[in-house]
Amino acid sequence: MTGDLVTPGAAYSTDPNPTGRPNQRRMVVWGIIATGFLIAWLVLAYLLGADNGIQVTLMAAVFAALPLLVVVPTFLWMDRLEAEPWRYLAFAYLWGALCAAAGSMFLNTGVHFLLLLSRAPDADSLAAVLSAPPVEEGLKGLGVLLILLFRRREFDGVIDGVVYAGLAGAGFAFTENLFYLSRAYEAGGSEAFAYVFFLRCITGPFAHPLFTACIGIGLGLAASVARTRGAKIGFGLAGFVAAMLLHGIWNLSASLGGYWKTYFAFQVPIFIGFVVLVVMLRSREGTLIRRYLSQYADAGWLTPNEVAMLATMATRRAARTWAKSTGGQPALRSMRAFQDSASDLALLRSRMVRGAAEPEAPARERELLEAITAHRAAFVPRYAAA
Repeated sequence: MTGDLVTPGAAYSTDPNPTGRPNQRRMVVWGIIATGFLIAWLVLAYLLGADNGIQVTLMAAVFAALPLLVVVPTFLWMDRLEAEPWRYLAFAYLWGALCAAAGSMFLNTGVHFLLLLSRAPDADSLAAVLSAPPVEEGLKGLGVLLILLFRRREFDGVIDGVVYAGLAGAGFAFTENLFYLSRAYEAGGSEAFAYVFFLRCITGPFAHPLFTACIGIGLGLAASVARTRGAKIGFGLAGFVAAMLLHGIWNLSASLGGYWKTYFAFQVPIFIGFVVLVVMLRSREGTLIRRYLSQYADAGWLTPNEVAMLATMATRRAARTWAKSTGGQPALRSMRAFQDSASDLALLRSRMVRGAAEPEAPARERELLEAITAHRAAFVPRYAAA
């Protein structure tokens, strides 16, 4: 095999750092993240405990979690061709559930208080329409932006943006549903609780994830299409504005009493359009994988049959089934790693061709090619001696 596609003379060393400083830096970063999540959780626990009893809060938490059984797997399904690391998916979800939710409660409450002081008419509706959309979408989107800025390698395009944003929205929706369900039970008992559960958890479980997905689309385009800083900022702002508008219309419909008309005339078509968009994006990602991996096949790193296998979910599943039947769990693990590395390689190559790759792309390309070769040897022994 040849490495013609690897940039010759790359000045980036792939040797590990022999000191303990990288681990120390990682510990500091994750310590700060954990502390931030803990503080947000304590704030939310205090607010929920102050307004509602522990038993009511626990009951509300169980029912608020039910929509997650549908929403979270849906967004993870979208990411099957190039699954993101669990720690970043968990970060996105926890950011929405803790940091964005706690921040929104404080900021929205502050705006509501200012509206009451100014004697604004119908302060509740004004806060829901004017404050909640920018505050909540801004805070949810901030978590997605942090992943893009600090973990650029794990943010390849629109699908990644939608997945991270959808999980941030799902986390936020869980905490918000918990709050509203608890308050409904305290105010009107089981009847009010059931009504709010139906309204928020049955008919609108994808509302917050879909709003924030607009930000994910904007940031995904900024990461994969934009060439200039102005274009990147423009895509990000466009996604944020779209998220605010969708959120504002949703809240306005509830404030004006036209919820069901808006739901069927607005929310349902948007959801259908979102599903169509996801299918198109997944198909496009498969096409990109086939196109760019074919270049590596021409250079001898892969075979044409392997490229064809890697381009669709059906053939990937068949390959994993074959690997398990021939080599058990070790071969299956290697097949998964082979597929994941190849997907990363194809998307990295697409960024390199467009000139949008990160500075360490040549070293990363070499690393992925070596991983592909090593993992292939586990389920195709003849490569072990190649």
